[in-house]
Amino acid sequence: MDNTKINAELERIRKGFPWLDIVAPATPGRGIKILGEEETKKAGELADSAKVDGRCKFVPASGAASRMFKEIFSGMEQENEAVRKLAENLESFAFYEPSVFGEAPFDPRMTAHRLLDDEGLGYGKKPKGVLKFHRYADEVRTAIAEHLVEGQAYMRCGDTVKLVVTISPEHRELFEAAVGEVKKKYEERFGVKYDISFTYQDKASDTVAATPEGKVFMKSDGTPLFRPAGHGALIHNLNAVDEELVSIKNIDNVCSERMQADTWKWKKVLIGKAIELRDTIHGFLYAFDQLTEVRRNISDSSYIPVYNALQDDPYATDECQKLCNDIEEFLREELCIEMPPAKDSKSRAIALRDKLDRPIRVCGMVKNEGEPGGGPFIVKASDGSTSLQILESVQINPDDPAAVDALGKATHFNPVDLVCCLHDYKGKKFDLLKYVDEETGFISDKSYEGRPLKALELPGLWNGAMSDWNTLFVEVPADTFNPVKTVLDLLRPSHQ
Repeated sequence: MDNTKINAELERIRKGFPWLDIVAPATPGRGIKILGEEETKKAGELADSAKVDGRCKFVPASGAASRMFKEIFSGMEQENEAVRKLAENLESFAFYEPSVFGEAPFDPRMTAHRLLDDEGLGYGKKPKGVLKFHRYADEVRTAIAEHLVEGQAYMRCGDTVKLVVTISPEHRELFEAAVGEVKKKYEERFGVKYDISFTYQDKASDTVAATPEGKVFMKSDGTPLFRPAGHGALIHNLNAVDEELVSIKNIDNVCSERMQADTWKWKKVLIGKAIELRDTIHGFLYAFDQLTEVRRNISDSSYIPVYNALQDDPYATDECQKLCNDIEEFLREELCIEMPPAKDSKSRAIALRDKLDRPIRVCGMVKNEGEPGGGPFIVKASDGSTSLQILESVQINPDDPAAVDALGKATHFNPVDLVCCLHDYKGKKFDLLKYVDEETGFISDKSYEGRPLKALELPGLWNGAMSDWNTLFVEVPADTFNPVKTVLDLLRPSHQ
């Protein structure tokens, strides 16, 4: 037990995190790009044709599915509407088995027990990824199986589809079994080879829990309680991925294959826009370095600046200033980045180059129709620059009228549908840990064995962990977002 780490985390829980300085919600025309038919087609074609240094589908899938069954657990002891609806529609669920549940009519409480208890399906302790989501004429698919089907549609690299799936160590055998049931069959069906690896959230990233008074939360055995620090800890797992192009999508956001065509299409659009953004940024960086660096001319073994050797300040040349103007306009118009005033031409040029030379993410955004999820906003950083960020409601000051107004005017939400470019313009991997804003974590209210506690969560993977990335938001259709937050969501048309 590291007392220094514990004390620092307790102080953070007591102190909290600063509210973010919201400029405005990201909306169509200002922060969210709405693509026309021709631009959509072009992006999709680019996704298939562009050269990238490897592709990978990254699927956060840690933890058990207990929250998915919260209302069902409650209905096991005292019948409620959720268990009644479960029983009434039991035969519509992919996990229905007569040998487990019997024949209709089904008793609601008994149905709940057979679904969740170890004597039945034991779903109360299993991870979402291995639960049966969809029934087909010839098979029943788990959530992880649907990700394999999706992956072959838009993340092929040659004939290989690579997936990195973040899981809890205790669930590894379940995931390996679920993948083992379908891997060979899908490889033959789709003409691919799957390269699937499982990775764990580092236990060293767990944070200490605190009592409501801010003291160490002690378990009944007298030891401190440590908790996983949210999905933000997965930035370490993402940082271990070698491939340049990475797609990120949560384990529960899948739909039946009959509705996947739109998902495949728009995932390729996001990939194409990410590659397009990458190429533009890399072009700027190359041009910048050509203007400002001294280069060796191999033919005569002499050092020759791009500009006159007597030029003292290459940053002050008309050519460099024009390039800086172009970069500044691009950052402002495409990425909503407004730069603070610079003290001189060199400071301005270097600051602009630094803003370009960062990891890239293109995030799909869905019109807000009441679904859960963080939202896209334009935020001002401590250095005075603005940027596009995905915020959660707990990061927005409820006592700030301007922040509340911005929240009320938000038009879209984040479905966690990202495409990332993780290499710089010279082909070297970025160290993603350098681009985390440590001041954007969360303090949440949780409970353990019926006792309330304060939990410290690290900056979220697509929130503060990617705070210092170059970001583009693109509107995608609502039918590409099909989360399963509760078991009853499986009754929606996209899962039938």
